[in-house]
Amino acid sequence: MKASLYLTSALLVTATALSGCASLREIDSGPRLKEVQSPQYLSGQEPVTMPMPEVEQHIYAPGSLWRAGARTFFADQRAARTGDILTVLIEIDDSADVSNSTDRSRQSATNVGIPNILGFESKFASVLPGGVDPSNLLTTQGTSSSNGTGTIARQERIQLTVAAIVTQVLPNGNLVVAGRQQVRVNQEVRDLTVAGVIRPEDITALNTVRHTQMAEARISYGGKGTLSAVQAPRWGQKGADAISPF
Repeated sequence: MKASLYLTSALLVTATALSGCASLREIDSGPRLKEVQSPQYLSGQEPVTMPMPEVEQHIYAPGSLWRAGARTFFADQRAARTGDILTVLIEIDDSADVSNSTDRSRQSATNVGIPNILGFESKFASVLPGGVDPSNLLTTQGTSSSNGTGTIARQERIQLTVAAIVTQVLPNGNLVVAGRQQVRVNQEVRDLTVAGVIRPEDITALNTVRHTQMAEARISYGGKGTLSAVQAPRWGQKGADAISPF
């Protein structure tokens, strides 16, 4: 037991000394840059697979300046095929103010009596020694009321730009696009996801499209990391809220 403690202490002292030496070396020269390496390591060392268009056979006519399938004399740089990239402009500035009030009240009263039942009403005294009034056999009363108020005040403003990829070309010519962007700053990661269906006619000459021109738009903007973990409730509080009936 003592030998293992001595070994652990020695390793800690050695690591502290080495880190101290490295820090002393960086006082004059500053932090060192990493060696030049393949950019493939930045993407997780995994090959990227993207939707690709079908291979087209270009047919050239002798003496013609036009190529089969070309839209204009010059090449069209706008996204039109599977695998093409375009820019989605996201500018959300929404606000909502809703206020509701409900007040309900109801009262009810019922009185049932049978004064004459073919003369059998005289037999009630023998069955019920305490006596009974045939004209007032059943009486009910009820009162209910409810009062509720609700207020919603919300304001959202997002201004972002993200590149998306054409994942599918529909039979009517519309394009299905999807894109994702991740940015890491220190210990916080921001994740932006956008997907939807657009018309080729809505793509501008700069190869951009607004999010308001996307049908079935799905836009998600969030993050995870140290800051998000502090703002989110702990798992114990979430469990208590899930099982609490109040």
